[in-house]
Amino acid sequence: MQKAPQFTKTKTPSRLRWLLFFSLFLLLFSSCIPQKETVYLQNKEDQKNYTDPYSELTSVTERYILRPNDQLYIQVNTSNPKISEFFNPSRSSGGGNNQQSQSLYTYPIDDNMDIDFPFVGKVNLAGCNLQKAKEKMETALEPFVSDAHVKMRLASNTFVILGEVGSPGRITMGKEQITIYEAVALAGDIRTFGKRSEIKIVRPKGDDYETFFVDITDNNIVGSDEYYIYPNDLIYVRPMKAKSFGIGETFSFGIVSSVLALYLTIRAITQ
Repeated sequence: MQKAPQFTKTKTPSRLRWLLFFSLFLLLFSSCIPQKETVYLQNKEDQKNYTDPYSELTSVTERYILRPNDQLYIQVNTSNPKISEFFNPSRSSGGGNNQQSQSLYTYPIDDNMDIDFPFVGKVNLAGCNLQKAKEKMETALEPFVSDAHVKMRLASNTFVILGEVGSPGRITMGKEQITIYEAVALAGDIRTFGKRSEIKIVRPKGDDYETFFVDITDNNIVGSDEYYIYPNDLIYVRPMKAKSFGIGETFSFGIVSSVLALYLTIRAITQ
């Protein structure tokens, strides 16, 4: 009687096993982000070759210089309510503090850095911060009224933030300048793969722009000249290299589990 052929089980080559284990290790390792890349306000002065990269703070307020397309909220107060009505038209229509009323007080700066103010005409605000612009307006009003008091603020105090943040876009500041941490918070914080140690800021400066980088994981930024964000700043949070290789926030569990399942399947078949 002829014996049936016998088949011997083949074992997975050791090289293949090592390759699978090595791939799994690389995937697990690449899915992890070091804590130093994500923790804010670290003390880095004890690190080797560290030097404080930030400038000494000289002033906070009145740093912003007005630019074309800025919108100014201007209100003129005098001792004579009738005269005030000429310069604040919405008062005579019972405006109050609603949005429509405020728009009647708002004046855009044109390309020549002029605003066109009722009865006064054009007032040039080139090179002015808000305080100097206020003084210029009060001087321009002197031929019409001797006791004019001008209230002025930016009606367009916004910044733009792009990249790895929760809510990128144009964001209203609510005040003339805010800190970089306030800006990040307003944008919904930085996502997992956002590079916190190299945030790019582009800031208008005269007729040009200046560009610099800040590291918000370094606590030395607090109270420095680079600590504050001003109107019209552009903030860019770039992704870490890990994300450029296709490693997203849900990568760890999805891909690693698939590779592990593939390995177990091959092992079961070849044993």
